[in-house]
Amino acid sequence: MAALLGVVLLSALGPAAAQARPAQAEAAATGLHISDGRLLEGNGNDFVMRGVNHAHTWYPGETQSLADIKSFGANTVRVVLSDGHRWTRNGPAEVAGIIADCRTNRLICVLEVHDTTGYGEDAAAGTLDHAADYWISLKDVLAGQEDYVIVNIGNEPWGNTDPAGWTAPTTAAVQKLRGAGFAHTIMVDAPNWGQDWQGVMRANAQAVYDADTTGNLIFSIHMYSVYNSAQAVTDYLNAFVDAGLPLLIGEFGGPADQWGDPDEDTMMATAEQLGLGYLAWSWSGNTDPILDLAVDFDPSRLSSWGERVFHGANGIAQTSEEATVFGGGTPGDTQAPTAPGTPTASAVTATSATLSWTAATDNVAIAGYDVVRVNGASETSVASSTTTAVTVTGLTAETAYSFAVYARDAAGNRSARSATVGVTTDRTTPTPGVGCSVGYRVVGEWPGGFQGEITIRNTGTAVINGWNLGFSFADGQTVSNMWGGTPTQSGAEVGVAPAAYTAQIAANGSVTVGFTGTRGATNTTPTAFTLSGTACTTA
Repeated sequence: MAALLGVVLLSALGPAAAQARPAQAEAAATGLHISDGRLLEGNGNDFVMRGVNHAHTWYPGETQSLADIKSFGANTVRVVLSDGHRWTRNGPAEVAGIIADCRTNRLICVLEVHDTTGYGEDAAAGTLDHAADYWISLKDVLAGQEDYVIVNIGNEPWGNTDPAGWTAPTTAAVQKLRGAGFAHTIMVDAPNWGQDWQGVMRANAQAVYDADTTGNLIFSIHMYSVYNSAQAVTDYLNAFVDAGLPLLIGEFGGPADQWGDPDEDTMMATAEQLGLGYLAWSWSGNTDPILDLAVDFDPSRLSSWGERVFHGANGIAQTSEEATVFGGGTPGDTQAPTAPGTPTASAVTATSATLSWTAATDNVAIAGYDVVRVNGASETSVASSTTTAVTVTGLTAETAYSFAVYARDAAGNRSARSATVGVTTDRTTPTPGVGCSVGYRVVGEWPGGFQGEITIRNTGTAVINGWNLGFSFADGQTVSNMWGGTPTQSGAEVGVAPAAYTAQIAANGSVTVGFTGTRGATNTTPTAFTLSGTACTTA
């Protein structure tokens, strides 16, 4: 991810947008390909990417990561590689191993060269032409992998300096690969460090697309702080869909930074509504760990950002369907699973309840379960799970709820709804278990503002279901925006209620809350914290 300053100035797609196919005859479909603005598999099945980015080139020893990413339901992984311009080159044998690992873990593999990041503004960045030569050097490894591999020529291949310069080298790189015989679907990233806030890719996408003789080209927008409003997100995504041009969100973040607070909820909801892919940044290993989905590459330690991406509304667990090339989502599979058993409730607190149910059955396999709140004739999705149990959080004390469960298979077939279970939450918010500790750190500062991070750890032996964090600022600081929790502030006193995906803290587990705030000349760290009235140690 690259930080940038500016406002969203997006020009409309040009008049040629009415014709979304290249003038040349479409080549016969080979593996993953584009048709009528959609990414399809070789058998014609519509494929919507749901996955994350993994920084392989900087962490080549983290060989378990793809299996861990798959375990959370992802169907795609975007793998960071280097062509040797800026970092150590990933050679043919290594790339072949990555592809094999993707296939073993039933993941579609998007391979990208990262050395191009910020070209024209970052003097260390390489060119798209150099990246194209790298892909050509791997042709023997990539040949025959069209069902499993998408080639993302270069990451964020232009900075904010003269972004209009993006169009010609992007077109030339695509044509160079086609001239070398590549039939793969090719992905191209936007300028402006991937965020296209000046609308260059949006305005020139049709011309670039038409220059690809195969039509197997997909555009990638990276959505960070520029996309801090629902309108900015929906305007951009709908512009491509309306023009019949293929697009995905190739990177996106949720936590706020000093330039703004990305609207990840709208990104994920709109991508699901429009049937567009998304790939969250990133699994682990970020210089600023606020964007780590898993802490220290540990799948048992998802961050609040990771919980949001994998288990939140419109998240990966809820919306991902495995590629049919691996046997998932077979178009011929039209048989829905049986209904799950009636759920039962346990561990009911003021703010949460654990539901469990008897497994459904399916002629192929059960991919997961969706839990809904039933209110008369309406229902609202509240959680998803790949097992037969889930803890529903974010409930209101002394409130009656009705929940039910659906089963779904890899083809997207959904079962009939289970019978409902009634749950009435407890009267008071529970106190934590034996103990808690709180870590507070300032991630970054700028004149008049700062970004903070609070890590709450359950040091006891019992699960914490629901909590309220309290602390005080010493120097007049105020919280402006928060993710992972909802803040209230009266003078110096700050209270934080959890988000649905941070409400439960396992024994010896932790959750992270991030925020941006205002400050004066000094910014003293708070030294005392309480969790639901219990004093915590500091870490």
